[in-house]
Amino acid sequence: MEQARAHDAYRLAVRVPEQAQAAARGEHTHGEAVVPVAPAVPPSRKVVQRNSVRGQILNALRAALVGGDLAPGEVYSAPVLGERFGVSATPVREAMQQLATEGAVEVVPNRGFRVTERSAHELAELAEVRALIEVPVMLRLARTVPAARWCELRPLAEASAVAAAGGDLARYADADRAFHGAVLSLSGNRQLVQVADDLHRRSQWPLVSGPVHARRADLVADAAEHMALLEALVVRDLGVVQSLVREHFAGAGG
Repeated sequence: MEQARAHDAYRLAVRVPEQAQAAARGEHTHGEAVVPVAPAVPPSRKVVQRNSVRGQILNALRAALVGGDLAPGEVYSAPVLGERFGVSATPVREAMQQLATEGAVEVVPNRGFRVTERSAHELAELAEVRALIEVPVMLRLARTVPAARWCELRPLAEASAVAAAGGDLARYADADRAFHGAVLSLSGNRQLVQVADDLHRRSQWPLVSGPVHARRADLVADAAEHMALLEALVVRDLGVVQSLVREHFAGAGG
């Protein structure tokens, strides 16, 4: 009897892992109970979670760059920034690599990443390129887009005004790009929107400089141009549209 029990115990010990493996493979074993096994986490889910963390860190770093928390010319290491955000160095390093492709930082071997210092000449060059791309598109849209469509963009212009009034640099940067992206999206050209957004983002490192009150005043003036531009687009005043867009690009980062 004891020998039979030992034999049964042995069979159970061997059979349970076999059944568990079969269940994990989706197989069915007839006549025997299947031991439930916790489903393995699909590789895609791990990738999604990792990308989500990297995306959150990327947004946080962009906000820190625009807000001046990461100073131009300074070098920051991924491990130190990881501690700051409560994550490992890996998502920070991946986010920094993305920022490097955008021109916001540059890689410093064995040290980390240096925040790019934008000269007045570089910002002027970006403004010129943006004007070359966007002014003709906006003039064409001003001739063809109905007034009602322009009015639909008013909440975006108002959102930028609210962010500017609060002196929230990061929030204003997002609202500013959202407004311009919505305007250009009316062209139906996704490649144009993507290229313009990349140039726009590059022009925001740093967004503005100087004392806080001066920065807020620049943002408020910049946001007011959004509303003025909408009004000119509604009435199809092409001269005002062209003038406003060119001045806007040369301003606080608009």
